[in-house]
Amino acid sequence: MDARWWAVVVLAALFSLGAGGETPESPPESWTQLWFFRFLVNAAGYASFMVPGYLLVQYFRRKNYLETGRGLCFPLVKACVFGNEPKASDEVPLAPRAETAETTPTWQALKLLFCATGLQVSYLTWGVLQERVMTRNYGATATSPGERFTDSQFLVLMNRVLALIVAGLYCLFCKQPRHGAPMYRYSFASLSNVLSSWCQYEALKFVSFPTQVLAKASKVIPVMLMGKLVSRRSYEHWEYLTAGLISIGVSMFLLSSGPEPRSSPATTLSGLILLAGYIAFDSFTSNWQDALFAYKMSSVQMMFGVNFFSCLFTIGSLLEQGALLEGTRFMGRHSEFAAHALLLSICSACGQLFIFYTIGQFGAAVFTIIMTLRQAFAILLSCLLYGHTVTVVGGLGVAVVFAALLLRVYARGRLKQRGKKAVPIESPVQKV
Repeated sequence: MDARWWAVVVLAALFSLGAGGETPESPPESWTQLWFFRFLVNAAGYASFMVPGYLLVQYFRRKNYLETGRGLCFPLVKACVFGNEPKASDEVPLAPRAETAETTPTWQALKLLFCATGLQVSYLTWGVLQERVMTRNYGATATSPGERFTDSQFLVLMNRVLALIVAGLYCLFCKQPRHGAPMYRYSFASLSNVLSSWCQYEALKFVSFPTQVLAKASKVIPVMLMGKLVSRRSYEHWEYLTAGLISIGVSMFLLSSGPEPRSSPATTLSGLILLAGYIAFDSFTSNWQDALFAYKMSSVQMMFGVNFFSCLFTIGSLLEQGALLEGTRFMGRHSEFAAHALLLSICSACGQLFIFYTIGQFGAAVFTIIMTLRQAFAILLSCLLYGHTVTVVGGLGVAVVFAALLLRVYARGRLKQRGKKAVPIESPVQKV
């Protein structure tokens, strides 16, 4: 599709979203609809795959299947449980950028503009669609209020299926390093990623989108904690300083902003608990992915492996609950929702590819600056489209958060220039 037509489609979708639906209502009071109950049901569904899989892995390891196994299933078991140690001759290093006549300052500036535009369009559109899907009704008429989509897990599945297809096609047509990681190790990152995404979507039923964006910005703190626990990392003084500034800025925003329409302290508490769950699960995901990169895989291979297990978990859980058919029926009843869900998935998958390309071309520091600005634009766009209010103190808190994030980027760049080992940013493979 021509870039101009894509821009027209995106802008039309954004303005139609701002006018659609009603103000968020309190979630249903039936105990079976409580978020905590649904979380437990989903977790039980994932456990029905994780526990037998873990027992099988332990069984094959105890039996030393790698040495004694034979038959048609041996290659599959070997790849899933033991992996393949890549030989030096098998490794395919990522090709460096070709230094041709095209790498002029003007060409580099155009590529940077392309990356920045792609990231902003993908993730700003994704953010607006996410809020529209989870907080507004579909099928509203003069006589009927319509109905709201409530199954966050179904939305997670749609995003993961498209990302799996995109990553699979990329791996199929573009040469990748020889894969050596045991496949089962992806399942841990997949589980935490699915749970973090579910918490993220579910939280929008209780708190505003600007609050969610700031909560994401503050995940630097739990990422550092997880880094010390999982990866045994040490951090510089400036990192603790910026983490403290971020927590202060978030506190200023939360304490100064008034409650959303029809919200209550109970629902706001639920939203904050869900955001804390999102941050905790996402922090584990990024640190586990960092450990997996020791197998010398490419980012797209990581994307494929994580999304493969994510699809397996969500499809299995939805089938066990009988919710897969209901989600499909909702799409059939509301074509607008089907279009929004499809565009949401496209933005998620395209955003991942823009992440890989931007980091490969310009490095993690430039990518972080672009995504930090994206978060600020997302808050502004949400306030314009959905009528969220931000007080002066709250706006100052937002400014403190983003100033601290940019300070982290600057400090990390200075460390790199001095030849010191800078702390790597969180793994960018799974952001949504």
